[in-house]
Amino acid sequence: MSASSIFAEAAAALKFNRQRSILTTISLAWGVACFVILYSYGDGFHLALRKAFMAVGQDLVLMFDGQTSTQAGGERAGRKIRMERTDVDAIRDAVPLAVAISPEAMVHGASVVRGYRTQSIAVRAVYPVYGRIRNMSLVTGRWLGPEDEAQKERVAVMGGEAARKMFGEIPPEGEDISINGLHFTVIGVLKTKTQISNYNEPDNECIFIPYDTGSLLRDIKYPDFIVWMPVNPVFRAEAVRQVRETLARVHNFSPNDERAVRVIVFNEFLRIVDTMGMALQILLGFVGTLTLAIGGVGLANIMLVSVTQRTREIGMLKSIGATSRSILFQFLLEAMTIVTVGGVLGVACGYGVTAALQTLPLLGPLFKDTSGSGDIHLQISQFAVMTSTLLLEFVGLIAGLLPAIKAARMSPIEALRYE
Repeated sequence: MSASSIFAEAAAALKFNRQRSILTTISLAWGVACFVILYSYGDGFHLALRKAFMAVGQDLVLMFDGQTSTQAGGERAGRKIRMERTDVDAIRDAVPLAVAISPEAMVHGASVVRGYRTQSIAVRAVYPVYGRIRNMSLVTGRWLGPEDEAQKERVAVMGGEAARKMFGEIPPEGEDISINGLHFTVIGVLKTKTQISNYNEPDNECIFIPYDTGSLLRDIKYPDFIVWMPVNPVFRAEAVRQVRETLARVHNFSPNDERAVRVIVFNEFLRIVDTMGMALQILLGFVGTLTLAIGGVGLANIMLVSVTQRTREIGMLKSIGATSRSILFQFLLEAMTIVTVGGVLGVACGYGVTAALQTLPLLGPLFKDTSGSGDIHLQISQFAVMTSTLLLEFVGLIAGLLPAIKAARMSPIEALRYE
């Protein structure tokens, strides 16, 4: 049989068994659509978690006081190391790999008053560069500037939740508030952060003021934290090592003593988030693969029934000169045609469903964030399309190969005598 004859026979067989072919195609399309949509959900879930984790800072490194665990420079072990504001300048001068650095002094439970409203809100005194380190975005107004720091201006930037507590629906920008009896002017309001990683108080519930202005509320010689970010993630480990060596030289402890000054590199915890996201993607991908496999079993069953019903036809084809290879190819062609059409329909259905849904709620309602930054954004990835296509073609090949081999091995005499 020529190639054109084989294609014509396969097309005629699919047309004759039109209803069976359509139902099998739909079952395979359903499997592909499920795989694509489930993988898209897993991918969107992973990205939402990752984005919410990175809200704490793009590449945040956090340092706070510790206690020595070894003897160094004639000092005993167990000595408390208390970081000072001057350490920020020492690190800035000695470690160029630390591109941005700021001290942070906390005033927990400050009494904040506006009119008849009084709330207990945490206040953070920071340098202007803190906004870059901590991924601060404003919905209105401006962030703290160098002139605010230099002139000890009594200005404040409020977190989204703190602003709602004090002002409700009234625009806070330009309004006055009292913090522990001192008057401050609100110059900006932060965009609500959908944030799953944190230290101390959530950013949404804090008020931020210039570091030097913080001296009106507490002693700022000893910050609670020093936060910084490396110039590039590639140099993060080296930057941490150099910062620790600088502090060790200033405070006279061993640079290998990791307990003397506690250092938390937030990006190291990102692997946990990635692992969680990947685990969900694998689970959903496995469920989608099982759905495809079920469709493949249905295809194999239909092809086996087709071989049984067309036994006399196979015998007739062989008696007029059709080879076993051409019979094998014909049945494989029928199976792969159903698989290919089902795959195209499944991917199209997946695109349609994800385009219709677009987003699904995840962290937004929890943080009262209506911007959609914490939602699951459904988007079909090329990886999902390629993976589902390859899986489907493999399933179709296996499902069609066994019936095709059975048909190709039939004896023409026995096939013609089959009732």
